[in-house]
Amino acid sequence: MATNIVRNENSNRPATAPISLRLRHCGRTFPGTRGSHAPHVALQPLDLDVEPGETLVLLGPSGCGKTTTLRIISGLEQPDIGGQVWFGEEDVTQLPIEKRDVGMVFQNYALFPNMNVEANIAYGLRIRGLSPDDIRRRVGEMVDMVHLNGLERRPVHELSGGQKQRVALARALAVRPRVLLFDEPLAALDAKLRDRLRVDIGQLLRSLGITSVYVTHDQAEAMALGDRIAVMENGRIAQLGTPREIYHHPGSAFVADFIGSVNRLEIKGAEEGQLMVAGGRLSVARYHGASVLYCRPEDIEVCPVTQAAITGRVLQTFFLGQSQRLFVDTGAETPLQVESPSREQWLPGQTIGLSIAEEALFSIADAQ
Repeated sequence: MATNIVRNENSNRPATAPISLRLRHCGRTFPGTRGSHAPHVALQPLDLDVEPGETLVLLGPSGCGKTTTLRIISGLEQPDIGGQVWFGEEDVTQLPIEKRDVGMVFQNYALFPNMNVEANIAYGLRIRGLSPDDIRRRVGEMVDMVHLNGLERRPVHELSGGQKQRVALARALAVRPRVLLFDEPLAALDAKLRDRLRVDIGQLLRSLGITSVYVTHDQAEAMALGDRIAVMENGRIAQLGTPREIYHHPGSAFVADFIGSVNRLEIKGAEEGQLMVAGGRLSVARYHGASVLYCRPEDIEVCPVTQAAITGRVLQTFFLGQSQRLFVDTGAETPLQVESPSREQWLPGQTIGLSIAEEALFSIADAQ
């Protein structure tokens, strides 16, 4: 299956210029369930701006409020009193989903089982009253765009999971929505297919330039697809930034731990540009008094013990194919995680040396 998506300047461009999306003081509180009179706050009041043509990813664990936020944008949920949703200069807060002109792609596909591929893609176009010729032309454009050529007449129950998700994406795009919304669309697929579709969706979104909001709990998916990422925690946005900002400069211990793996280095003392940590010393030119520093596993290099800033003992290794993960005991409460080339071999109990570049170290305000 090809993954290169070529933009057709005449047919693949949204019918109108991309619009901005704004949430103002949007929270969501649900009444207490039977046996519990306490209301449940699913989403704390938040303000959020999505730029025209931007893909914003809402990332976080289950129950953090990301899907509730998406449902408020779509019109499937109403925000608490005082909340507002704006599409460009239009306040759509009181509009139902069918009036908001949004496209939605779900995890469970939500296709019509009694229809074939072509009929599923055409459904929204028929509802909008397009002529048969326009419907035929638009369906052809969508089929070509998502690589479903030759499958137009196939019943959806005969499709693979990846093909079904492509049909769902084509159906959402066919109506040329103002805003495109994704609710964990790849979560039910196997890892290899997920990677392939992630590439395709990313290329497609950048080609079309449509304003999009994408919900996922998968940090690799968020990094690959998001122009910006909003990491959510307990109904709030814990941090909003580009993938690089979120990964290399996390704003909280929660964000640092949720986005990939992170090592915690407790500072035991400092003197003349040297920071004492479990297993050795770190050389730093600038030190701002943080009691704890952090780094990512890939930023720790294995080196000869005689040249090492830190030494430790290998506890165990996990072979990951393209790399391996070492867990190294340096005498701290938790072992250091180290990313190492897959062809290296380390034995449990072996003493190794480690070095960490100063620029790879970062501190976190709420962890001091």
